Amino acid sequence: MTHTHHANILLVEDNPQDAELTMRSLKTHQLANTVHWAKDGAEALDYFFGAHPRIISRSEFDVILVLLDLKLPKVDGLEVLRRLKGDERTRHVPVVVLTSSREESDVVHSYQLGVNSYIVKPVDFAKFSEAVAHLGKYWLEMNEVTRAASPT
Repeated sequence: MTHTHHANILLVEDNPQDAELTMRSLKTHQLANTVHWAKDGAEALDYFFGAHPRIISRSEFDVILVLLDLKLPKVDGLEVLRRLKGDERTRHVPVVVLTSSREESDVVHSYQLGVNSYIVKPVDFAKFSEAVAHLGKYWLEMNEVTRAASPT
């Protein structure tokens, strides 16, 4: 059974080329109804915690997935991750770090903060697209999500 009928993704990525490639791959593989693009960490936090948060309750979405780059302007990805996993309303939202950083400290710190998965972006265009398709299929089709673990 597929869960992608109402799937929505928040892509947090400051590189326009990587963002476009990610969104194109998700669309090509029909993995999400909507991909919201936050161009920096501040926009990502505003999406969840701003004056007018975009996510009010689980009833709005069947699936929420955050694809998070680490090296972001304004607020870095590790701080975004810390805030998401540290808040009762968002701690169960799946977060996948999708970054070019291979630094061991970034990997370790991400897992310490509660990231669900850490993926290093392939440099090759085709491999990058394939990696996005695989992670989308896993998190949006295979992974089971409980309504009890959703933002309130």
